[in-house]
Amino acid sequence: MLRAFAGAAILGCALTACSPDYDWRTIMNSADGYTIDLPAKPLNDERDVDIGGARMKMKMQSAHAEGVVFAVGTVILPSDDPQLRQAVLDYLRTGLARNLGAAPEARTTQVPLAAGGMVPGLEMSVSGDAGEKREHRTIQVRLVARGKHVYQAAIIADKAPPQEQVDQFFQSFKLY
Repeated sequence: MLRAFAGAAILGCALTACSPDYDWRTIMNSADGYTIDLPAKPLNDERDVDIGGARMKMKMQSAHAEGVVFAVGTVILPSDDPQLRQAVLDYLRTGLARNLGAAPEARTTQVPLAAGGMVPGLEMSVSGDAGEKREHRTIQVRLVARGKHVYQAAIIADKAPPQEQVDQFFQSFKLY
């Protein structure tokens, strides 16, 4: 019986060691108006960005798992202006593509609201070489604007993570 228990314990440890490094948790960000599942405890960052000559605050929550970064960036707009929202969406879309030397092509998607319903957004996948070392990266992103916020939910990796992890992240992203 002791042998069976020891064998089961060793097998359990081996299976645990082989299990994926994703520890999904739902993050409710009331201040910025969204909820999302992240695969690890999030890190928070904030900085000012210059978009079209205007300084705006961008907040970021990110989590790392198995060499992949899952992040939500929120640009805080100075006003609820549809033209400004569109300018910020365009800036984020073209900037991501430019950073990887890719075309800024995006397709429309629907982003759910926590209370029900949907809002239109953009979805894009880009691959290319980034940074000073020109390392290969893939970025999958959803961009959406609502009120005084523009959101960028992104997965950044050297190779795409398993589709079920991608689905978990994007399907959990809901706006208030």
